[in-house]
Amino acid sequence: MSTDVAYPIFSTPDRNLALGVAWQMVAFGRQSYSDVSVDATVPTLAEVKRLREALPDSWFTCWQGGMVPPADIPDLFRSVPARELPVESPGLDEYLPLSVSMLDQPVGSIEDHFAAVVGPYPAMIQWDSMYWPDAPERGLRGEANNAKVTLLLHCADRGLDIQADTHTVLVHVRRRNGDGYEDRFAQWLAEQIGQKVIGPPQHP
Repeated sequence: MSTDVAYPIFSTPDRNLALGVAWQMVAFGRQSYSDVSVDATVPTLAEVKRLREALPDSWFTCWQGGMVPPADIPDLFRSVPARELPVESPGLDEYLPLSVSMLDQPVGSIEDHFAAVVGPYPAMIQWDSMYWPDAPERGLRGEANNAKVTLLLHCADRGLDIQADTHTVLVHVRRRNGDGYEDRFAQWLAEQIGQKVIGPPQHP
């Protein structure tokens, strides 16, 4: 199975500007079957309560193992729908930070709202199942399996580990064997929307 590598092609402290550039890249590769997923870090109970209301169709998950859920709290290690999350339970804060996510949604259904309400903590919007066309003049072949676009909000890495004051657009291509093909493909993709690769690639 092939894996992807992601290249930053735009970064700015202006969230709306970053979202606009991401939409341009998505439009270049979008297919009828493309989808989008969102994910964010939720470090405080106040944010959990706020996002539970702002994103009622989302799911909350705890990625820190080793705890036995109290009787009045669903098993957050298996993901819990926002509507079933007992935000007033006194034991909920023991699971912080949580992750809030919505996966495999129709393109255009959640992105703008999510970006507007997610708050100041690391988050991402990722568009999947797209297609990058051939560029025979550059020796590039069309790519489907690893054709993705990611918008990082308030962070600098795909793992949502490095908080930042900027928002970054990543374009994903198939990882090769170090022959420079990925670099050339990412640069060509960025050029299609008037951008360029601005930093080193990020691996899964």
